[in-house]
Amino acid sequence: MNDRMNVESFNLDHRVVAAPYIRVADRKDLGGAVLTKFDLRFTQPNVDALESETVHSLEHMMAEFSRNHSEDVLDISPMGCRTGFYMLMRGDHTPEEVAPLVEATLNDLLNASEVPAANEIQCGWGAHHSLEGAKEAAKTFLAKKNEWLQVEAAA
Repeated sequence: MNDRMNVESFNLDHRVVAAPYIRVADRKDLGGAVLTKFDLRFTQPNVDALESETVHSLEHMMAEFSRNHSEDVLDISPMGCRTGFYMLMRGDHTPEEVAPLVEATLNDLLNASEVPAANEIQCGWGAHHSLEGAKEAAKTFLAKKNEWLQVEAAA
């Protein structure tokens, strides 16, 4: 019997990771086109989580601003556990390559005066946002930039 599950993150031991980090969660070769999915982990799993409004605003802002820095960004989606995001990119990328993209995106976020598309016309819950929460989460993530490529806690 195979104990591996179909979802990559279900096979990750969340007790040994040390947020914040950027890691490759999956890579698929679709017969010439490669997709890379990144785990952008903001908070320590099973210890802390982002507020719902903060997650929502980070999603809008990172989805919008990341595309200013790379045409390879296909999607940024929040994790249901509210500890981070998945970023799907076209191409075979590494965490080292995408770290500057994440940094530039979060710096754009810090300079923003509003959450893009945070209204009833462009969003399914336009009032459910926190610009301040998103900025605070971005500051916290950026402050530990030197730790982003270290996924597991030091032994």
